[in-house]
Amino acid sequence: QVQLVESGGGLVQAGGSLRLSCAASGSISVTNSMGWYRQAPGKLRERVARITHYGTTGYADAVKGRFTISRDNAKNTVYLQMNSLKPDDTAVYYCNTFPYGTTWGQGTQVTVSS
Repeated sequence: QVQLVESGGGLVQAGGSLRLSCAASGSISVTNSMGWYRQAPGKLRERVARITHYGTTGYADAVKGRFTISRDNAKNTVYLQMNSLKPDDTAVYYCNTFPYGTTWGQGTQVTVSS
């Protein structure tokens, strides 16, 4: 059984920063690649960033240069540092394996005001 618990979202002004955390447990191993995803109202869920067990990262073009994904394998936790936030970043943010599995957490809401 997989458990994913996201936290760290909130309301921030454009240009601000937030740091999201995702605690993974259950059948997710530290060897899994992990990803952050987001879903804005009326839009499909999209991948934002991914990180391999070894720390190799990849980003969607929309967030490249502003977001940084990292992980602490000892804590089975994945982070997303989000800087220079824009109103278009407003969404519910989720973490999951990469590629994603069938179980999702509750997500954490990020709202960026202009």
